[in-house]
Amino acid sequence: MGALKAMEPLQFDASVLHRVSGIVSSELSLDEMLGEVVGLTSRVSGCDACLVYLVEFETGEFVLRASLVPHAKDLGTLRVKIGEGVTGWVAEHQSPVALSANASADARFKLFPALIEDTYEAFLSVPLVNKGKAIGVINVHHRAKHEHTPEEMSTISFIGEQMGSAIAKSLLEEDNARLTEETAEMKRQLETRKAVERAKGILQKRHGLSEEESYLRMRNESRRLRRPMKDLADAIILSEELSRKDGTGAAI
Repeated sequence: MGALKAMEPLQFDASVLHRVSGIVSSELSLDEMLGEVVGLTSRVSGCDACLVYLVEFETGEFVLRASLVPHAKDLGTLRVKIGEGVTGWVAEHQSPVALSANASADARFKLFPALIEDTYEAFLSVPLVNKGKAIGVINVHHRAKHEHTPEEMSTISFIGEQMGSAIAKSLLEEDNARLTEETAEMKRQLETRKAVERAKGILQKRHGLSEEESYLRMRNESRRLRRPMKDLADAIILSEELSRKDGTGAAI
């Protein structure tokens, strides 16, 4: 996380504008950007915990992506559906929710056992919005009762509004990278299946094996040699091509 200028809680001045502007125009990665959001929000609010959820385009759910309090095993896995809990409600309505005391008593509240923050008294939830759509939610927690002033709420809303476009861009880039990798993996799997099918056919013809017997022979040989099935299949195909050229037979 980059260095942030220390500020007194609830102070909204030029330093906030300057820092947010710097983050938006930076080349920070998505995780680095979220770390900055958490750090800046915690300094502005004087909170005990801050969590950021981002939308997962594939499912439409909101996934925990950053936290002031360590949540290593929950980052990227803990998720909230649209309309679920206060977080889901804020994402659905694109409107902040401020609960100054006994936050868990709110009818919209949903307890997540993994989050110690859900036992805290005060809770402020603010949407991250881009082009009229909620792409995330910033949650601010205080252990004790805490009155969220209009200044505090407007400052954090400002952070959410200004950071929304930059985060949305990084999210889109991340999603595109995932889709590219998934496409490449599907291509690799297809190539493997084609090679294995061709190699099975060669073994069936060469040794008079059934389809199942040829597959089992390849699988066992793959395990014995500790080589991927694709590599073994390619070797069988190559040996068949070479044997056709010089008129010799090949065996596996």
